[in-house]
Amino acid sequence: MISRRNIRVKVMQTLYTLSSHEDGAQGNKAAATRILDDKLKHVLDLFTVSVLYTIRIAQYADTDARQRASKYLTTADDLNADYRIAENSFVQSLLANESFLTKVRNDKLERYIDESYLKKAFHQLQKTDEYIQYIAATKLTPATDKAILQFVWEKLIIENEEMLSHFVDDLPGWEDDGELIIMLMQNFFKGSSRVDFIKLLSGEKKQYAHDLLLAVIDKDPHCMELITPKLTNWDKERVAMIDMLLLRMGVCEFLFFPTIPSKVTINEYIDIAKQYSTPQSGQFVNGVLDNILKDLVKENKINKTDRQKN
Repeated sequence: MISRRNIRVKVMQTLYTLSSHEDGAQGNKAAATRILDDKLKHVLDLFTVSVLYTIRIAQYADTDARQRASKYLTTADDLNADYRIAENSFVQSLLANESFLTKVRNDKLERYIDESYLKKAFHQLQKTDEYIQYIAATKLTPATDKAILQFVWEKLIIENEEMLSHFVDDLPGWEDDGELIIMLMQNFFKGSSRVDFIKLLSGEKKQYAHDLLLAVIDKDPHCMELITPKLTNWDKERVAMIDMLLLRMGVCEFLFFPTIPSKVTINEYIDIAKQYSTPQSGQFVNGVLDNILKDLVKENKINKTDRQKN
């Protein structure tokens, strides 16, 4: 589920973290790899918590129904509260997913779930037309079960200012990775609940992440030899640190990653620069990488093989 673009961002963030260390960690490959792995694991933690929150809101229907039935003075509505969303097929498939249960248990992710927010969100859900139509249905299908859970995520969590503030305040790293998690959740609802929550990152992509990180560290002098001449109109010391990291990463992909097309590399780093650096960074990264690539092509130093999916 995590794309190469997501990996590039995590590698960039790792290099940025290393650049701020004054204890020699910049040249420590083991420390660098450990930091990257921690960042990738944290993405998986946040994604799993997002899924967990979504199904816990649905499961609160059962809690709500029991509380209403146990009231001293009950109404017919209290005794017949609909709690089918708590048992819907999408929720049940997640609860049968051993990797999900293992991830939640081993990393103690339940600690991030605040029942007061579950209660508020469920009571908000009960008032929506989507939920009213859902419980009015005489027959629920896997498609309608998934759709109502997606509605919970999109409308009652991500578009809920109070819930989103809770995520920012109480989920470490949400401000950095929130956009990535939202994208992963979109892909999650497009697919199925049979996700491996232990190995969200494939072995091939994890290897790519490590190889890119270590290449940037190992080949720094060579990369700077190629980059520095292209900064004639720029003071190297004043170039944004993120821009310089992206240039180094881009040059490494040109030279040492033969299955990644050069055009893909440039486009990816332009987009990342626009999102994570200054307003001018996209144009700057584009110009420098394009000039470097032209020289490398002339010198016959670009050797690309069969294109792989980015």
